[in-house]
Amino acid sequence: MHIPESLQDLANSKAVQFLKRPKTITRIFEGVFSLVIFSSLLTDGYQNKVESPQLHCILNSNNVACSFAVGAGFLAFLTCLAFLVLDTQETHVAGTRFRTAFQLLDFVLAVLWVIVWFVGFCFLTNQWQHSPPKEFLLGSSSAQAAIAFTFFSILAWIFQAYLAFQDLRNDAAVPYKRSLDEGGVVLTTLSPPSATSPVNAPTAGPNSLNYASSALSPGLTTPKGPRLAMMPDN
Repeated sequence: MHIPESLQDLANSKAVQFLKRPKTITRIFEGVFSLVIFSSLLTDGYQNKVESPQLHCILNSNNVACSFAVGAGFLAFLTCLAFLVLDTQETHVAGTRFRTAFQLLDFVLAVLWVIVWFVGFCFLTNQWQHSPPKEFLLGSSSAQAAIAFTFFSILAWIFQAYLAFQDLRNDAAVPYKRSLDEGGVVLTTLSPPSATSPVNAPTAGPNSLNYASSALSPGLTTPKGPRLAMMPDN
C-alpha cells in the first residue's frame, strides 16, 4: 500500500480526487439523508398511546406512512452504496457503450427517486398535519426530521439527475463526432478515377463499334454507278 509522504501527495491521491467529485459528494449526502429518514422512523416512529399499549405510527396512526418512509429510505441508502461502488470502477470501463448504459441507468434512477421522494414528502406532510396533537408522548421530533430530510432528498436527487444528464450528454457526442471524422478521412483519401484508369477505358469486343476504325481510308473509293450516254442522231 502506497503511503503519501506529504499532504500534497495525499491531496493528489486517487481516493481524495474521487471524494472531491461532485457526483460522489452528492451520493454521500443522499445516503446520509436516506439513513436519517428510515432510522428515525424505525426507532421512534412507532409509539403507543396513553390509553393503549399497542404500537401505532406517529403519522396519524397510519402504518402505511411509516412503512413507506422506512422502505424508501432503506432502498435509497442501498442505491447510493451500490452506485458509489460502481463509480469507483467507472474509470476501468473501456467500452463507451457500457459507460453510456451506466450513465443512462444513473439518470433514470435519479429521476425515479425524485418522483418517489416528492410523493413521499407530500404524503408524510399530509399525514402529519392530520395527526391529533399530543396523541403520542414521544416521536414528534423523529417525524419532523423524517419530513425535513425527505425534502432535502428531493433537492439532492434533482442535482444527481442533472450531473448524470451532463455526463450522458458529454459522452454521447464523442463516438458520433469520431465517426464523422473517420468518415471524412475515408472520403478524402479516395481520389477520383483518372481518364487513363481501367474504369473509363472502353472495352473492345466483337460487337463493339469503333468509330475511329470505321472511318474510310483515303485509298479506298466508293464504287460508282453506270452512266447513260446520249448518242447523236445520224
